[in-house]
Amino acid sequence: MRQFTHGTLLAILALANTISAIPSFSTNNYPAHPAEPVALFTQEQPQAPLGLWTRLRNSVIERLWSVPPQQRNHRGGNKHQYPLYSAPASLRARYGDDVVLRFRLQTADEVKALVEASNILFLDVWASTDEWVDIRLAKDVVPSLLGLLPKSLQTSHVPLIHDLPQTIYESYPASSQRPTDNGRGFLPSSEPSSDVTNIFFEDYQPLSVIGPWMRLLASMFPSHVQLISIGSSFEGRDIPALRVGVRPANDFKPRKTVIIGGGSHAREWIGVSTVNYVAYSLITTYGKSTPISTLLEQFDFIFIPTINPDGYVHTWETDRLWRKNRQETSLPFCPGVDLDRTWGFEWNGNITGDNPCSESYGGDEPFAGTEARQLAEWVKEQTEQHNVKFVAYLDLHSYSQQVLYPYSYSCLPRPPNLENLEELAMGIAKAIRLTNRQSYAVSSACQGFTASQKKAKVDTFPRMESTGGSALDWFYNNVGVKYAYQLKLRDKGSYGFLLPRENIVPTGKEVFNAVMVLGKFLLGPEGFEGLNWEAEFQRLNEADKSILDDGDDDDDDGGQDRKDDSWIPDEYKNDNDHDDDDDGWGLRRRRKR
Repeated sequence: MRQFTHGTLLAILALANTISAIPSFSTNNYPAHPAEPVALFTQEQPQAPLGLWTRLRNSVIERLWSVPPQQRNHRGGNKHQYPLYSAPASLRARYGDDVVLRFRLQTADEVKALVEASNILFLDVWASTDEWVDIRLAKDVVPSLLGLLPKSLQTSHVPLIHDLPQTIYESYPASSQRPTDNGRGFLPSSEPSSDVTNIFFEDYQPLSVIGPWMRLLASMFPSHVQLISIGSSFEGRDIPALRVGVRPANDFKPRKTVIIGGGSHAREWIGVSTVNYVAYSLITTYGKSTPISTLLEQFDFIFIPTINPDGYVHTWETDRLWRKNRQETSLPFCPGVDLDRTWGFEWNGNITGDNPCSESYGGDEPFAGTEARQLAEWVKEQTEQHNVKFVAYLDLHSYSQQVLYPYSYSCLPRPPNLENLEELAMGIAKAIRLTNRQSYAVSSACQGFTASQKKAKVDTFPRMESTGGSALDWFYNNVGVKYAYQLKLRDKGSYGFLLPRENIVPTGKEVFNAVMVLGKFLLGPEGFEGLNWEAEFQRLNEADKSILDDGDDDDDDGGQDRKDDSWIPDEYKNDNDHDDDDDGWGLRRRRKR
């Protein structure tokens, strides 16, 4: 009875008379008309229990189209509520006609058709895996897109985000959690990281707050923290980083160093916050935890919250969904270079070509992206002049919950240390799962970006976007970093790049534990001999009972925070609208000799 044929599934769907069109799953419909009334008060909305057929229908659709289960309302637990404040009219004017569609892909012809249609219509590909692709587009473009696709794709899509403007609006900080209230927002604590005292991580933070916060960390913990600069952005902003580690006085061996970076794509705010969370956790735990102290004595960690400060600022001030950097291109109306497609290894990938309007445009030559070139030059200087050896690289992105290892540009070449890459990747995914029961897929990056024929021995499937010129491949191949990974963080599509703030701390914990597994792996059996890592993991991972595995937070006020307009771009303001199997985290060691 557990095995359903395709015919059986269709019969079940036919019996569920509440479903007339599969794409209209649950409450996920195209965004409402921008003229919807402003809800001045949060009200509970009665909801009748779902019937058997409705629940069965929803379950079948989730499995068939890989639709993520609907999360509880992140403002008030299980209660269905109207928003306390609606998105302003100007925000709705910009995004109100947009929708995010998920296409389920099965064949190479379907992928090719979707790639060609996306390029013709200049569509914004949000995420792609080996099973599905998420695309953002205007509602009036949907018929044009479907007209370019084969019949098999014209019905195999579902909308993901019900109200894009409102979701964007809610991603900005709330007034009760403003980083400047009482001067506490960016003031680091000298105590270990905790969910009670960590005010900085209750919200996403703008660059104007992150910079002073990093300077304060360096001044408060001078024994093991140093504020450094990677270089300057296209618009002249500093690219700050924190170097965390304690080098013995008479140690002249090359200093083993790990780079953890985020924010290459400006709209991926959760990556920026997660880099900061991991840095803060390591910094404040040094001297209080023997394993962590050992890590910082054996390795330096370089934390770069965002390599793309211009784009990140642009997402706060102008366009929340901006992806690229902000440098000029050959087309004045299409600025920006994709900073994860401009690196000098297998650059371009033969997809974006000379189209600056593409969201994955890698520039007109390798390292055309200013900020990527600055980071590459800094890495070269460190290795050649400062006796540094880079041993690991974690590139944090969102979304889709994946751990990806080289290569990105093609599935044909086999990485020399593939077994070790896979072993550590599985350990990272396991650490995340044991933290908050979030599952991360593990695969080669070439498979993670598009549909792929897993058992095929040839690399024939087209790509949804260029996968050449990635930082992942460049660090692995050109710098010789043995353990290079791209982590695509939460979620799996319910919110996409607009992940609610309640996910900041849980995601940070997951990646912090992943970094601990990475550190233990790098130390090797000799390095952590005598250290009780299992007890340390247990101590560091005592969960806050108010933080649930899906990121919901039951606040005393029901999460009904008044939005603070000072954090919203001026053009969006409208005064009329708002005043498992835990085996001790052990990893099987099968290193090649």
